[in-house]
Amino acid sequence: MRAVRLGTFDIAVERRPDGALLVRPTNALGPYPKTITAWLDHWSDKAPNRAFLVEREATGAWRAMTYAEVLCEVRRIGAALLRRDLSPERPVAILSGNDIDHALLALAAMYVGIPYAPISPAYSLLSSDFGKLRSIMGLVTPGLVFANDGTPFARAIEALIPRDVELMVSRNKPSNRPATLFADARAQADASVDTAHAATGLDTIAKFLFTSGSTGIPKAVINTHRMLCSNQAMLTAAYRFLEDEPPVIVDWLPWNHTYGGNHNFNMVLMHGGTIHIDDGNPTPPGVPKTVRNLREIAPTIYYNVPKGYEALVPYLRADKVLRDTFFSRVKVLCYAGASLNQPTWDALRALSVEACGERVVFLSSLGSTETSPLALCCTHDFPRPGNIGVPAPGVTLKLVTTEGKLEARLRGPNITPGYWRQDHLTREAFDEEGYYKLGDAVKPVDPEDPSQGYLFDGRLAEDFKLATGTWVSVGPLRARFIDHFSPYVRDVVIAGADRDDVTALVFPELATCRSLCGDLPSDAKPEAIIADTRIEQHFASLLSRFAAASAGSSMRVCRIVLLAEPPLIDAGEMTDKGSINQRAVLKRRAALVAELYCPSPSARVIAIEERP
Repeated sequence: MRAVRLGTFDIAVERRPDGALLVRPTNALGPYPKTITAWLDHWSDKAPNRAFLVEREATGAWRAMTYAEVLCEVRRIGAALLRRDLSPERPVAILSGNDIDHALLALAAMYVGIPYAPISPAYSLLSSDFGKLRSIMGLVTPGLVFANDGTPFARAIEALIPRDVELMVSRNKPSNRPATLFADARAQADASVDTAHAATGLDTIAKFLFTSGSTGIPKAVINTHRMLCSNQAMLTAAYRFLEDEPPVIVDWLPWNHTYGGNHNFNMVLMHGGTIHIDDGNPTPPGVPKTVRNLREIAPTIYYNVPKGYEALVPYLRADKVLRDTFFSRVKVLCYAGASLNQPTWDALRALSVEACGERVVFLSSLGSTETSPLALCCTHDFPRPGNIGVPAPGVTLKLVTTEGKLEARLRGPNITPGYWRQDHLTREAFDEEGYYKLGDAVKPVDPEDPSQGYLFDGRLAEDFKLATGTWVSVGPLRARFIDHFSPYVRDVVIAGADRDDVTALVFPELATCRSLCGDLPSDAKPEAIIADTRIEQHFASLLSRFAAASAGSSMRVCRIVLLAEPPLIDAGEMTDKGSINQRAVLKRRAALVAELYCPSPSARVIAIEERP
């Protein structure tokens, strides 16, 4: 295993008379500055010529900006922003995804104390009714809206951006309304910039980040500089190796989400590293772009979601140059957002040994948009996936027994003060002692040794009871199901509330399912693929083996239906980052759920063999 310098935390547990547990490290949280952009000033002085932001241009070449160049641009853009009537009541809204212009505008806004709101591009580009975007715009009432390209965002802009709100684009100004070119949004960086920067402090709002909407309409989470700066101090305490050399990352994770925009981007900024903006993602058209970038750039730390790692494994197996480059200097592989399945974990470890003779270290964590995001983190090489670690320094984890599980609640300087213009939701989100109610359940790896960390034990809002009164823990069951059916399942929605047994709606991985039927045409429709008898037989076999290995009714799935139609973002079934909204799927596809429980189900229902 590679020698990686990680933090070690001494964990104290307080057991209260009411049964609640308070878990906290005794390690003190290290110091941090009063603004996230203080590190931009620092590195522009200490390493002015080091590359900070790097992206691939249309020509295929890499374009890089140094720390000194970024600071110069940020101050000039900040001066231009100060000349506009912008404030928390009228912030900057960014519609487009990760690129250098996005980073410059965001940094400039934070530098002069103006909040900004990065919004998922999917709400503009993939939605047909703009429902979520309309809700977001009504909530934040932006004074300036930015998109890197006016053409793809034209429909959303025309539908939702009032004429009296300034529009700014990097290219392709709309023909039907005024717009400012981003290249022209510069002014002399005079004393007003220094004054505004000095007035920006720990409790200044840095940004509004929107929740993914997996349980409803996205909420505007207030992110202060205190949250962002303290969270980086927590991350550094956990990943001590970040202090050894400036990190280099190749990252696609979207900046409109907390993991990419707070955890990863700010980590690079704090430690004077370099971020290569990956124009790929874990989709069939996106993975080859990521592979191309990783063949050229060797990261020192790598972040991805489990589906992203799954998608990379075949390329790493087939491409020696990619494999050798990728593993040449990477210290750890980090994953979050879901549990990594065991086959992918095993494959990546074997590939790392093949490439460099050493086993790579996997680390995970737990947090949310409201925790900026890191709250719990694993700081040791656990032998299997799923360990989310212990509370970071400065964080107190409160565990409350709820419906037979340990509900996680959190308090610390990294926790949001609340939701913007949604006081009622803020009140609901915190308990009587001011602990943020994460909504997740956890369980200790070893009840006798809390330093071993915790395992994710599901979303409390997703769990339900069978008619027998038996609780079904959806999160662990869903993870087991996907692991068992890998690589033929993309996602699954568990059903069975108030029923006799558990069933499931399955979103198949169509590409791998097609591979089971070699004579199917390459352009076969999803309906034709899942209707093939060979697919049915394969899933029936997997389902029977899954049932045989399951202990009890709450862990056994008795019937499934394969879905040809993917989860729809407009229907609220899927978030922009690909997470499934279980409730929305079950509600919209209630007829299919009813069919799963029909005494005489249709031929498309796949069931385990009834025991005699």
